[in-house]
Amino acid sequence: MAVMRQLVDAIRMLAEAEIIDHAGHCSVRQDALTFHINSGASVRPTLTEADIVTVGLDGATADGASKPPLERHIHAEIYRARPDVQAIMHTHPRWSTFLSMTGVAYQPVMPQGALLGEVPVLDSPLSVNTPEAGRRLAAALGNARAVFLRSHGAVIVGGDIIECFALAVYAEDNAYRQYMALQIGVPYVFTEAEQQACRENLWSPGLFRKVWDHHHSKLLETR
Repeated sequence: MAVMRQLVDAIRMLAEAEIIDHAGHCSVRQDALTFHINSGASVRPTLTEADIVTVGLDGATADGASKPPLERHIHAEIYRARPDVQAIMHTHPRWSTFLSMTGVAYQPVMPQGALLGEVPVLDSPLSVNTPEAGRRLAAALGNARAVFLRSHGAVIVGGDIIECFALAVYAEDNAYRQYMALQIGVPYVFTEAEQQACRENLWSPGLFRKVWDHHHSKLLETR
């Protein structure tokens, strides 16, 4: 199934880019009641389709030989609250997490960073391993495209796997530039008008695919 292959490749590319670690997880909606997600025990850089399990929105495993990650409730509750979301990526990125650790708000300092809009922060750094915790995270996300978990990681949502992957990359690239700029001064933050122009010009399936193809080429080189 093409979507399963995309999900596997997305996780492996995020691992190669050091945006996801040994405990990150990504999912794609299968239908109104279930989603596909990598198993909790899977090794992310060498993931295969055999490591993908299907989970219901109640958090119970519907299909698959392995157990889903403990934080599957992130995905279940967001899919329940956001019918527009078709893919979710819970990453443990370095630079974005530095921002949330210190209470520094994410600000668009590069054109692609503006596509995320405002990124809310869930104050709890604890694992989202219950339905109640998942609902709190979904409420913190609201209608945004991403939410940071303080001192923990990030959750990015998208209309499909490729869009979600590109937004995850953009969020971390922007956080890196923001962090580094703060070491030498006050970074320039895009105005509302500039952010709107970026969204109009850069919110494009073709440009999302370009990001995907760039990282996918690196993945192919290592196979």
